[in-house]
Amino acid sequence: MSLGCFSISLSVKDLSASKSFYEKLGFSVYAGEMAHGFLIMKNGGTNIGLFQGMFEGNIITFNPGWDSNAQPLDDFDDVRTLKQQLTNEGIEVVNQSLENDSGPGNFSIIDPDGNAILFDQHV
Repeated sequence: MSLGCFSISLSVKDLSASKSFYEKLGFSVYAGEMAHGFLIMKNGGTNIGLFQGMFEGNIITFNPGWDSNAQPLDDFDDVRTLKQQLTNEGIEVVNQSLENDSGPGNFSIIDPDGNAILFDQHV
C-alpha cells in the first residue's frame, strides 16, 4: 500500500506565531498564504501544514500521487483503491469525497486513539 506524501496538519491558534516557531526549527514556507489562513512548511522531506480556523484537532495526512515535494508520482495507489483496501480490513471510513472514478478525492478514518487520518489525493 503506497500512501504518498506524509504530513501533519496542525490546527493553530495564531498562524504568524506558529510560522515563527517552526522557522526556528528549520522549516520554511513552501506553499499556502497567510491571507488564506494556512501555510505548508518544509524541512528537508518533512512537511507540516499550519491551519488557522479551518478544523479542530490535528490531522495525519497522506497525499496519494504526490512525493514529499508535492510532485506527481507516475505510479501510486489511487485513493479509491486505498479506501477499498482499508474497508476490506474492517476500518470504517468516516468522511469521503470520491465523486469520480479517478482523479482528486479524499476520505478520512479515525485510529483507535481518536486521531484523524486524511487521505487527500490531488492528482
